[in-house]
Amino acid sequence: MKNTLDLSNAAWRKSSYSAGGDNNCLEVADGYPGAVPVRDSKRPEGPALVFPTDAWSAFIEEHRS
Repeated sequence: MKNTLDLSNAAWRKSSYSAGGDNNCLEVADGYPGAVPVRDSKRPEGPALVFPTDAWSAFIEEHRS
């Protein structure tokens, strides 16, 4: 999904599926119907990937421990 969302005011939070620790975190932003913006917490100024909600859910389900 091409990132055409305005994420300038996104409220980022550490993903509950992140492995933890200060150096290994994904952040996600809520409030984007049909989309899940994801970024690297070490590079908050960097790009974000935006996944369709169903694709993100399938990814999480596939990689659960």
